Amino acid sequence: MAEDSQLDPSEVGRLFEEHAAALLRYLVGVLRDHELANDVLQVSFKRLQEKGGGTRPEARRAWLYRVAHNEALAVRRRAATGSKVVTQLSWQLDPTVETPESQLLRQESIEQVQRAIEGLPANQAEVVRMRIYENKRFVEIAAELDIPLGTALGRMRAALKKLRERIDG
Repeated sequence: MAEDSQLDPSEVGRLFEEHAAALLRYLVGVLRDHELANDVLQVSFKRLQEKGGGTRPEARRAWLYRVAHNEALAVRRRAATGSKVVTQLSWQLDPTVETPESQLLRQESIEQVQRAIEGLPANQAEVVRMRIYENKRFVEIAAELDIPLGTALGRMRAALKKLRERIDG
């Protein structure tokens, strides 16, 4: 018999009935995934039909298990390679480089906050601008505006509450 000869479909059906359940259990044990095991089982019997004609009838069960095992290992290798690639790509990505989408979202957020600050009462907006844009400490803000420290903190707290309501709402 030629090594590449096809096996009769009725013989493949008989072998499927005889060995599929046990082979599936074996593949689930190897792959730990019933769906993948089912796929490998189908591929194995397809190969049996395509190339199993060159095997001796008494060796077909062993041939089938060997083909299924090799295919299962190939599936595991492909999965491992895929996860390695994802891991390597994640290390190569620079989180400081913004995508156009993230730049647009950031710009929209900045504009939304600026509009919300403009809607604050003047004394609260002034404290917020000095703290955020000028990076001043509250002691400096209080001294510059000639107000008590508690008043500066209170204005900031009230401003943040209003900003949160406007932005979240």
